[in-house]
Amino acid sequence: MAARKIKNGVDWVGAIDWDRRLFDELIPLPDGTSYNAYLVRGRDRTALLDTVDPTRAADLFENLKELGTEKIDYVIAHHAEQDHSGSLPAILALHPQAKVVTNPKCQEILETHLLIPPEKFLTIGDREILDLGGKTVEFIFAPWVHWPDTMFSYLREDNILFTCDFLGSHLATSDLYVRDESAVYHSAKRYFAEIMMPFRANIRNHLEKIKDLRIDVVAPSHGPLYDRPAFIIEAYKDWVSDQVRNEVVLAFVSMHGSVRRMADYLTDVLIKKGVKVRSYNLTRTDVGELAMALVDAATVVIGSPTVLAGAHPAAVYAAYLANALRPKTKFVSLIGSYGWGGKMPEAIRGLITSLDAKFLDPVVIRGYPRPQDYAALDRLAEDIRSAHLSVGAI
Repeated sequence: MAARKIKNGVDWVGAIDWDRRLFDELIPLPDGTSYNAYLVRGRDRTALLDTVDPTRAADLFENLKELGTEKIDYVIAHHAEQDHSGSLPAILALHPQAKVVTNPKCQEILETHLLIPPEKFLTIGDREILDLGGKTVEFIFAPWVHWPDTMFSYLREDNILFTCDFLGSHLATSDLYVRDESAVYHSAKRYFAEIMMPFRANIRNHLEKIKDLRIDVVAPSHGPLYDRPAFIIEAYKDWVSDQVRNEVVLAFVSMHGSVRRMADYLTDVLIKKGVKVRSYNLTRTDVGELAMALVDAATVVIGSPTVLAGAHPAAVYAAYLANALRPKTKFVSLIGSYGWGGKMPEAIRGLITSLDAKFLDPVVIRGYPRPQDYAALDRLAEDIRSAHLSVGAI
């Protein structure tokens, strides 16, 4: 993909990775991704804002060549993770005069991860500026979105906010700017759920930091740019709020049909009571879709059979995921079955201790559900409906 002009003296020079399907050997990428790097040319100096994943370094070099970039004075590193910084050593080899401009925490990580010597750095502070000559870059520290080293850059004359991972999306597209808001909303919400959700409190603080800036363009490190910034900023305000929706995420696994029957029955009863259900069979579920469902749901219910006296590994993973992502879920419960005994409920509860949620009485049965078990599921459905009423979700 060729370099593309954003404003006079400001160009996108990154790379689009259409084929990547897994990030950090952990996060599925159904729509690929992009590694956004930006070139800002002032009267006196030129700055490259981030690099790209080293697997796509050739694209970055070609784009810089296309723009006739003979000298880079500064490489601004917003974040040390390799999808942003991995091509930094190669850039410094081509432009040995360049200084890496970043914050102290990012410098520390780059020194250890990429072995960049300390004399190559120009270390800056929060709200410090870098004057390129007619182009003024202001740095805004934004730690823990999603690493401790993250920062933003604000190009004052052009009202462009470079947000690193914040407000981004894993989406490979030929559009420079958002044109299909529905598609981008889905990708951005998935990105938030998988990467940003554990840091909701930090994100609220960072939204406050940028609220008084005049922003014409939001330029993230992944996905298309936003020339209507309110679209993504308002979405983030919603996702990080404490307001939950009248939804239940039911994540279950069934070995011999018992838990499946319980899940289907509970789903039907909840629907009749006016509660929306998102049901996920954990042996077939895209983990990103499950994470995205957790963003708004008032209640999470995990369903598991008993395996070797404990929970099924798929249910263990779902509980671990919910605990790690720390959604704003208000209520949690459990359904499951056992053959002759075990401590499956205790195992699941022990995995969700980070959730600030009330635990509703579970329904755990022996064997296949009987009339009294269906009655217990009726009770759980009513408990969930009442709980949603109590927090204004209904």
